[in-house]
Amino acid sequence: MPELDDDIKKILRGPNFAHLGTVNADGTAQVNPVWIDVEGDRPVFNTAVGRRKERNLRRDPRVTLEVLDPEDPYGYVEIVGTAELTEEGAEDHIDALSRKYTGRDYQWRRPGQRRIKVYVTPTKVHSSVG
Repeated sequence: MPELDDDIKKILRGPNFAHLGTVNADGTAQVNPVWIDVEGDRPVFNTAVGRRKERNLRRDPRVTLEVLDPEDPYGYVEIVGTAELTEEGAEDHIDALSRKYTGRDYQWRRPGQRRIKVYVTPTKVHSSVG
């Protein structure tokens, strides 16, 4: 597994949106902005059961993440890898992400909604930051 250097981790830890690419059932790409963070050498984001990205990842765990460097309009991090989904810790995680991006706990919960924490194990990392 490629390691994420300190410059990449800094971008992932900042309040920078990632663009997440997954594969739809028909083979086309699906791209969403997501809140992102890093635990160890694995990027981590959050979603909910039933959303397209969650369905796509359960069927095909391949992902691409891209995050722009807010200090350099041409700087970016691209991480290709596979996703691992878990409900364990997902509620606390969405609150932590929300505090990072909005300054408060997650405000958009729906009754019965189940959160999913998604770890990405990198297989390729490309970066122009640092």
